[in-house]
Amino acid sequence: MTIPLRILPGDRILDVLPGTTILKAAHAAGIDITATCGGRGRCTSCRVKFLQGTIPPPTIMDELQLGADLVREGYRLSCQCAVTESISVQVAPPLDESAFQILGAGAGVAGRVAIQSGVVKQVVKVSLPREEHHQTSDLEELLATIGRTPADVHPDLLKQLPAALREGEGEVTVTTFGPAVIGIERGDTALMKFGLAIDVGTTSVVSTLIELESGEQLASVSGLNPQAVFGGDLMSRIAFAQFNSANLRKLQTRIIGLLNQHIDQISRESGVLAKWIYKVVVVGNTCMHHILLGIDPSYVGLAPYAPVMRHPVVLPARELFLKVAPEARVCLLPIVAGFVGADAVAVALATRIYESAELRVAVDIGTNGEVLLGSRERLWACSAPAGPALEGAQIRHGMRGAAGAIDRVAVDAGGIHVHTIGEAGAQGICGSGLIDLIAGLLDAGVIDWTGLIDLDRRDALPPALRARVRKVGDQREVVVLRPGEAGATREIVLTQDDVRQVQLAKGAIASGVAMLQHVAGVPNERLTELMLAGGFGNYISIRSALRIGLIPALPEGKIRYVGNAASLGAQLCLVSEPERARAEQVARSIEHVSLAAHPDFQDIFVDRMNFPRA
Repeated sequence: MTIPLRILPGDRILDVLPGTTILKAAHAAGIDITATCGGRGRCTSCRVKFLQGTIPPPTIMDELQLGADLVREGYRLSCQCAVTESISVQVAPPLDESAFQILGAGAGVAGRVAIQSGVVKQVVKVSLPREEHHQTSDLEELLATIGRTPADVHPDLLKQLPAALREGEGEVTVTTFGPAVIGIERGDTALMKFGLAIDVGTTSVVSTLIELESGEQLASVSGLNPQAVFGGDLMSRIAFAQFNSANLRKLQTRIIGLLNQHIDQISRESGVLAKWIYKVVVVGNTCMHHILLGIDPSYVGLAPYAPVMRHPVVLPARELFLKVAPEARVCLLPIVAGFVGADAVAVALATRIYESAELRVAVDIGTNGEVLLGSRERLWACSAPAGPALEGAQIRHGMRGAAGAIDRVAVDAGGIHVHTIGEAGAQGICGSGLIDLIAGLLDAGVIDWTGLIDLDRRDALPPALRARVRKVGDQREVVVLRPGEAGATREIVLTQDDVRQVQLAKGAIASGVAMLQHVAGVPNERLTELMLAGGFGNYISIRSALRIGLIPALPEGKIRYVGNAASLGAQLCLVSEPERARAEQVARSIEHVSLAAHPDFQDIFVDRMNFPRA
């Protein structure tokens, strides 16, 4: 016997088995309800509001995550709520993805390396068979002209060969990549030669169109990774796919669908036909890499966290159903280890850390962050997973960097002053705002070095700040905005639990850097430079990051932003085959440091959880 479940918007009525959670029923029916934490009741993204039917008593996770006000209004976490009778629910409206602030591809690679993409287009004149007794074929005549063998031509290309030869009166443009023929077109299309660099992140995806003759960047589009519906961090997605081929296929289909949307958008914006995109370079962490290829990532999530493969991969676009030239070559860069992927290799290429005479650090801050430390003498890397907290997940009023997100905060005797993305009315607070806020509250004495919202010192605070520090039940809170302030329609608060989530995230990154310094025997004084990379790293305030101990205590002059270094590394490999070959050398030279397995890690992590004393 099944029970009807009505889900709005869309007015879908599902027949579900008793005891099935709303989240599972929705996902099984193809209805997207975002579950950033993977359906474990540790965030608020999957919340629904009951419209009809008995509202179930709140679970502990409902009360912890949603708070008393939303619970009273009939909100529940769909991952915690089992269907036992006929009900109607409204899914919490997601933010418009077009409003999200995602770091793009950067300035491009023109002038940084010699252009040698490996894609060659040549216009040739082929003698067509003219006599019946002449034992030849279209393919043989073409191959004789370009000096290739039948093994270099995929049979699918033969379908267009006869028409191309005759419509162009024997003149065709042949495109090759290495020995392989990857395109045959009538007439002269030698100038139409393009490639795509793709950075598949856990949270966001950036695709960049490059003209392969000049290295000029023609267009770049970005979007949120649609796999986030099934979990905001890697372990949530691995758990979703674990030993379940159907779920793995869902994850793979989602990312390929997004990439094809990017290709369509890039083609429209640039006027470049997708059939002229002949090379695609993809970077991403190990999990994203495996899922894109349809490889089961289950064992990446289980000790000893071994990837299925680490070598670079080249395959035709048709095998991944990418809507570029069917025989275009998709090149995936090599992987270092289970949680240090091709994106870290791309960062190494973009920053040239592997050829530096001085010791430098590159920190790619993100949901699955990575740290590189070293020089041309030696290079170390580790995974520093901040998780989705800095993207707004598991924060009471957290959100991603979208219109209306508080992205900058200043705290002084006059209170708390905010800036929102797009100057829109405040809806919540994103990662850069969280870091500014906590840094300001540390300086003001509202939060102590252990991360405690210090109620005992409240009376010593200026009146404007004192009025914002309170205790509600057992929860310590700071009121960031009251309704009406900065356009907020509701109260926006920072809770004690929020501070702890930020401490865990910043502790992961800070301890990753500290652990590499410990293993390499490199104190702060020997570091010449620290480079902040990634979509999140380039939006945070360096001063605030230093104040909360997110990065080592270096002079501000030694710290700089390097943009989306992973995307830039992919672009370098797109326009330069020598650079792509170098990627494999760099990947094999990197020494992976497993943090959890190191006997000193626990002490370092606990220490970095605390904030620096003033």
